[in-house]
Amino acid sequence: MAQALRPNTTGSLLASDGKTHPLPDTLLVVTLVLGITAFVTAMFHHLHLISSWAGLVGILLGAYGQFVSVTTRERFGLILGLGASAIGFFLGMAHGGLFGGVIGG
Repeated sequence: MAQALRPNTTGSLLASDGKTHPLPDTLLVVTLVLGITAFVTAMFHHLHLISSWAGLVGILLGAYGQFVSVTTRERFGLILGLGASAIGFFLGMAHGGLFGGVIGG
């Protein structure tokens, strides 16, 4: 039971194994920022270009982040960012898409 009393001395909030993971942590932060951006801008019809592109990039980066993530904490944050990116992407596509109104009239 000594392991139950050991304090948690990890250096990172997201790394539960005591090691630093700069690439997954960076992907997590970028995915969350893109997901929030896509989700918020999807609520406005005229911002469909921002929401669809931010959502698409957030989905791609979040998927790669899931592939290289090491800890459950990183995966949890990536899933939140992926979900917000997907909602923003799909609503942005419904409002006009990736190129709506820019090319072809």
